Amino acid sequence: MTNVYFTKEITPESLVRIYEALGVTLPGKVAVKISTGEPGGHNFLNPQLIKPLVDKLQGTIVECCTAYGGLRQDPKDHWKAIRDHGFLDIAPVDLMDEEGEISIPVTGGFHLTHDIVGAHLDRYDSVLILSHFKGHIMGGFGGALKNIAIGIASSAGKALIHSAGVTTDTSRCWKEDRPKQDDFLESMADACQAVLSHVGRERMLYVSVANRLSVDCDCDSHPAEPKMGDLGIFASTDPVALDQACYDAVINADDPGKADLIERMTSRHGIHTVEAAEQLGVGSRAYTLVEL
Repeated sequence: MTNVYFTKEITPESLVRIYEALGVTLPGKVAVKISTGEPGGHNFLNPQLIKPLVDKLQGTIVECCTAYGGLRQDPKDHWKAIRDHGFLDIAPVDLMDEEGEISIPVTGGFHLTHDIVGAHLDRYDSVLILSHFKGHIMGGFGGALKNIAIGIASSAGKALIHSAGVTTDTSRCWKEDRPKQDDFLESMADACQAVLSHVGRERMLYVSVANRLSVDCDCDSHPAEPKMGDLGIFASTDPVALDQACYDAVINADDPGKADLIERMTSRHGIHTVEAAEQLGVGSRAYTLVEL
């Protein structure tokens, strides 16, 4: 079983320490994939929390534009959000789909034959998926798998995933081309399979910070305040095991405030993304939790 490392301490130092516990050095030019957060929201990862780890990797923070309107769909607006949220103060940043997109194949997928990602992905030799684990209004929860699938997809790629392969039109994927819920979740798993195959499994690592555990994603401009306390930081070489461990930590938490987040995760069948990703060979749901 894959090790998932865990620490209750959420500090810049513990974030570096848990990365080092993975025992793997990411080679070459490193992309650090985060969510830059929708303007108005405030639960995205604090730039000062992640700065020492990004510095250690000599990394570039990477993002792609959204598909739902708001203030991050247009690159000009997205750059303002990046600046206002403090990320340009700590590291170089790259909007990977600002200058185009590329199609990468999905092998044996549930719904997608290809994924569409930011063209700048190919500028990097390796990728750290640095995620904020929390709830999500559509996916149930957002962790490593969502950060890979939706996060690395271009705006058109996001529409393709949200419509389970029907359209790349960002105006249609929310309405007439909305698929069944499980089809959407399975399409996220399809996209993860494509990204891991394209980048190379040995060139990707995964760290998730489970704090500010709102039922809403960082893409929400007015997220609900969390009702449960912070859990800690989790890290693994396997994104499936990592998301499963974060999910389990919420379910098993000794915190009555967890009820709303559990309802959000279960009502959207969020664990099905993890199940589908395991079926596609993205990783394994079986893990050993190693507390630091």
